[in-house]
Amino acid sequence: MYSKITGTGSYFPDKVLTNADLEKIVDTSDEWITSRTGIKERRISENETTSDMAFKASLEAINSAGLESKDIDGVILATCTPDYLIPSSACLLAAKLNLKTPYAFDINAACSGFIYALGVADSLIKNGLGKNILVVGAERLSSIIDWTDRNTCILLGDGAGAAVLSASSEPGIRSICMQADGEYAEILTCRAGGSNALYDRDNFNIKENLFFMKGNEVFKIAVRSMAEIAVEAVEKSGLALEDVDYFIPHQANVRIIDAAAKRLKLEHDKVIITLDKFGNTSAATIPTALDISVKSGKIKKGDNVVSAAFGGGLTWASIFFTM
Repeated sequence: MYSKITGTGSYFPDKVLTNADLEKIVDTSDEWITSRTGIKERRISENETTSDMAFKASLEAINSAGLESKDIDGVILATCTPDYLIPSSACLLAAKLNLKTPYAFDINAACSGFIYALGVADSLIKNGLGKNILVVGAERLSSIIDWTDRNTCILLGDGAGAAVLSASSEPGIRSICMQADGEYAEILTCRAGGSNALYDRDNFNIKENLFFMKGNEVFKIAVRSMAEIAVEAVEKSGLALEDVDYFIPHQANVRIIDAAAKRLKLEHDKVIITLDKFGNTSAATIPTALDISVKSGKIKKGDNVVSAAFGGGLTWASIFFTM
């Protein structure tokens, strides 16, 4: 038995925050942001929660799979910005989809979360614990941004992407690789909202504990880890680099993407890039980029796709699949 992506969906809020808009908030410029990251604009949620955005992306994914909500056996939602600590955003999403009995839970592997979630869903299907599992990456990162920190507020955006993973007699997911190293936990963090913050709530300064990243250190590790684990996924699949039709990298920084693509020996037209319009949406970057590519007709049935991500933890992961 295999598992195969049978449907995709995506959703972004209406509000667009451009680099020009950020010039009015912090000491930065469009040229500075674009040259260092490749980002031109991002979407910001004004009143939609993570589960609200996940719901809209999920409806698209279920519909494109030719299914109805009642056909979904489980919901796995990758996010580091859930609506609440309890209940999980996956349970909230299941309720909005009117799902009464499927299992539902969140996964937090930061930007690697969607691939981690696919790995779990793949295992559940192969162990007979579901025929159709809804896998979602959704983030409301604007809620954890320090808007006075010009090094980080320029990077992040909001959005949601979803995929239906179904049992199949044809090869779909060919390999998944997942790794983590907590030694580097302190270089990419958001402490606000955790139990330590709530325990010491009277003395906790939220602003000082919002999204924080040591950019140079993250960059060095990301370039190496994302490229290496992408190659590993291809090698593990039994196919070769020459068999890769498209590469969907985590959309964090165009220089990281270029370095990983070079390692995979891929031409620019084989690399899917969406961060110019949406920025870094963490766990949502890969499913949204996949959906955009499918709906535009770029990625077609039968194409071989490798995807890789890295995120806080630090975590990194890759997947090689056939559409």
